[in-house]
Amino acid sequence: MRGIVPAGILFAVALLFQAALVLCSFPATLKLERAFPLSQRVELSQLRARDSVRHGRMLQSSNGVVDFPVAGTYDPFVVGLYYTKVQLGSPPKEFYVQIDTGSDVLWVSCNSCNGCPTTSGLQIPLNFFDTGSSSTASLISCSDQRCSGGVQSSDAICSSQNNQCAYAFQYGDGSGTSGYYVSDLLYFDTILGGSVTTNSSAPIAFGCSTSQTGDLTKSDRAVDGIFGFGQQEMSVVSQLASQGVAPKAFSHCLRGDEAGGGILVLGEILEPNIVYTPLVPSQPHYNLNLQSISVSGQTLSIDPSVFTTSNNQGTIIDSGTTLAYLAEAAYNPFVTAVTNAVSQSAQPVVSKGNQCYLITSSVTDVFPQVSLNFAGGASMILRPQDYLLQQNSVGSSAVWCIGLQKLQGQGLTILGDLVLKDKIFVYDLAGQRIGWANYDCSTSVNVTATMKTGKSEYVNAGQLNDNSSPQNEPYKGIVISMISFLMHILLLGSFLFL
Repeated sequence: MRGIVPAGILFAVALLFQAALVLCSFPATLKLERAFPLSQRVELSQLRARDSVRHGRMLQSSNGVVDFPVAGTYDPFVVGLYYTKVQLGSPPKEFYVQIDTGSDVLWVSCNSCNGCPTTSGLQIPLNFFDTGSSSTASLISCSDQRCSGGVQSSDAICSSQNNQCAYAFQYGDGSGTSGYYVSDLLYFDTILGGSVTTNSSAPIAFGCSTSQTGDLTKSDRAVDGIFGFGQQEMSVVSQLASQGVAPKAFSHCLRGDEAGGGILVLGEILEPNIVYTPLVPSQPHYNLNLQSISVSGQTLSIDPSVFTTSNNQGTIIDSGTTLAYLAEAAYNPFVTAVTNAVSQSAQPVVSKGNQCYLITSSVTDVFPQVSLNFAGGASMILRPQDYLLQQNSVGSSAVWCIGLQKLQGQGLTILGDLVLKDKIFVYDLAGQRIGWANYDCSTSVNVTATMKTGKSEYVNAGQLNDNSSPQNEPYKGIVISMISFLMHILLLGSFLFL
């Protein structure tokens, strides 16, 4: 007959086992670093002004899946941007940076920065990169191949006096940033297959901002910098792909609800409903061939040449823009079609130059579906909330305004977060195409990347366990020690009481 283990030992085992479970799951998932102050609503004119500044910032002429956390929301009345967190240097230091597909360079504020904000209305800590405090940091010279590529794409400039690779992004309203390039380690979570993750690092070139002006100096939505996801040589995507540590592709799925956040990975999200259209070749941005616009299934009478890509014309995907913008020649036909479609159930009003509507029922019951039709037969379906914004209320009526704004005197169409949210977007740079599908971005996705074995790996991004992070190693040691101690007690107790 087997002996009975004393109740005290069982109680201790149960207690320690529960503690082990807690420590094993610390933290269980990547959490959104979201803490946004609710603020009063702002006018569309102010949002247009904000985006106008953003448009000036567009830069002119182990394989595995890398996962980044996402915070922020498209809602311009709350935040109006999405951002992620990166770790740079040795020892690693955290920086919050805006996710921007309209530029190439990752840059962060540096020590002794003139005009860089020190606090943020997003309730996130702001940091400054210090090259002297990182044991792996080094300056990039003009003779560096990465700098040469940056000069060709207008992402870098060189001074013959000090042979230092630098940058100066100046904008029409006087805002901008300037600084120099640094080479240092970027840390990231690499998914090797299934739910297995590992903390990885790779050397990259990024900007160290020593001066900021204009909107970049304001604290209300301040972050540490901008993470450019462009396709030029200086982009992190291109740098990691050239080193063979990440695929030459990235994907995002930005949540449009109040919680915000979403998914951002280096790799291709897999979804059967994704449709693809080719990128316009030899362009500095993610230009697509928009061919027509349909409202309620009816194609609008817009000259197709309006959407042709040229120096100051074309259609651009830009996650750094809050709203969305139509070329002037396409805007009026679009607004007219929407107004005609809701004439029986909505009262059109003009508020500070914006076309708005008074409605008493659900916006989805009143407004039509819109389709943006691209080359190759790919259509982007827009729900009413993808092209409208609720401005305020008047009595029992809600005021909804057209969120697709007109770019006066310009031929650009810019698809910003208003349109990009609640959709999977895949940027297949190797295949020179972009794909999308409407999707609930609060749920997980499968992602694939071509591995060294030639196989594809599928992961559940957005729900990743973070136990592989360096800061969790002490907890792993504690758990292992506790488990060994528990096994010792159990074996000893069983032996003594046989």
